[in-house]
Amino acid sequence: MSKQSESSNPAAHAHLSAAPLRRAEHAEDSFTRVIEQQTAKIPSHLFLTTALFAMGASAAMELLGKRRASRFIGAWPAPLLLMGVYNKLVKSLGTN
Repeated sequence: MSKQSESSNPAAHAHLSAAPLRRAEHAEDSFTRVIEQQTAKIPSHLFLTTALFAMGASAAMELLGKRRASRFIGAWPAPLLLMGVYNKLVKSLGTN
């Protein structure tokens, strides 16, 4: 590192303590815990299957000329896949 880049960072020589891993204000409430417990019961492949079905249904609706229905159903795959990732994380990492 050059002398100029060291002096351009005012925090380069600061002594910072590590942040606590868990803080009281970041604790999850009982409602979140219930949602995680119920979500963990759903098989992960269900989200992927439903998203693929929605993509197929959207394409079929588009081919049939039903554009509004196609666009409505076409908006479902991204949230479904995101819910599948959340489901997988809850199953892998568990709840606190």
